[in-house]
Amino acid sequence: MDEILDATNGFLGLKGKKDDDFIDRLSSRYTVVLILVFSAIVTFYQFGGTLITCWCPVHFTDSHIKFTTSHCWVKNTYYLPYEDEIPREDEEGRQMIPYYQWIPFILLFQALFFYLPSLVWHSLNQKGGIDSDNILSTANTLHKTDQEENRENMLRLLTGQIHRFLGTRKTGQHSSGAAKGIKVLLSSICSMCGRRVGSYLVLLYLASKLLYIFNIIMQLFMLDKLLGSTFHDYGINVIRGTWSDDDWHSSPGVVFPRVAMCDLNVRRLGNVHRYTVQCALPLNMFNEKIYVFLWFWFMFVLVLSLLGFFTWLIRSLFPGDRLLFIQNHLRMMDKMQTAEEKDLSRIFVHEYLRQDGCFILRLISHNTNNITTSDVTCGLWENWLARYRHKLPLDKEKKALEEDEPFTKGDMNANASSGEENEDYVD
Repeated sequence: MDEILDATNGFLGLKGKKDDDFIDRLSSRYTVVLILVFSAIVTFYQFGGTLITCWCPVHFTDSHIKFTTSHCWVKNTYYLPYEDEIPREDEEGRQMIPYYQWIPFILLFQALFFYLPSLVWHSLNQKGGIDSDNILSTANTLHKTDQEENRENMLRLLTGQIHRFLGTRKTGQHSSGAAKGIKVLLSSICSMCGRRVGSYLVLLYLASKLLYIFNIIMQLFMLDKLLGSTFHDYGINVIRGTWSDDDWHSSPGVVFPRVAMCDLNVRRLGNVHRYTVQCALPLNMFNEKIYVFLWFWFMFVLVLSLLGFFTWLIRSLFPGDRLLFIQNHLRMMDKMQTAEEKDLSRIFVHEYLRQDGCFILRLISHNTNNITTSDVTCGLWENWLARYRHKLPLDKEKKALEEDEPFTKGDMNANASSGEENEDYVD
């Protein structure tokens, strides 16, 4: 399975990429590989197995039988319970079976739609000014590096990459009066919106998770149309039919009937003769097992995707959760021991890292371990202190945090000497 996964990821251009979490990879990689394997099985069977076998009238010759089976394979058959009468040619309401020739292609399109949310995430995350693929790749290299000197070099490279991204954002300057009130209101409403407030990656990632959820729900209901049945509750019906005394394979609502009817017209001596033959569809035994498994797999992935989405949404909505995450990693490395450092950590999280910086560190945590995440967090912390600590009057920090206002370089310049030049808060 690992070899198949590596080969498929290489084909999709995802080999070695870990810039998402396990739940995303469950949809975009494992599910894609699983569906592609099923598609290959059905395709190989269509080339080498018995596709359809029809019970023909006794006077049919071998050529007639061959024509009948070919005709019924390329033309849609219909399901008819044994207790129902064979309908006349002009009657409607038949349960047509239009899909069995197209199952390999249906599976391929399903695999494509499971991959699309990942494509959206990988294609657009660089628009935020950061190549998350490279950052997570460097983090994984750091995680696997044992030599101390190499780890130091990789850590400097990684913190430099993240700092360059954080340095592309500009903090806004304070206004006064009505303009200040409007800006505070807009900041509250759009506290998660856009690159300028440091949440582009978070919003994009949440959107990709919504696409994963929408994709599964859409596929369940689209299969209703393609299979001509209620596939969205297919697994429940299978469980109910399995525990029932009746033969659920021949029930009126069966999705993959193994015996179907086929009508054909044969022109003979100027007259058109209509025949109705009964055909067995051995391929539906494979289709049934495949889609029973896929239904339960889809439900499993859907539940995990919903849990993953709400987990990341809650993390993004509550600043205290981000602060606690960073402080825990700083404490692990004994970097936050005094009250002053605790106060500085608030500025570090809310004004320097912000949403996207904390998000990148969480992705590193999901794809490496706590030690690597703590090393990167402390590297950013030390880099930030070395650059900005002499510019941070602590009494101003506390006042800004108590008033729940952004702490900017513009505020610090008001307390600085008149000869100091006005700079951006982040280089």
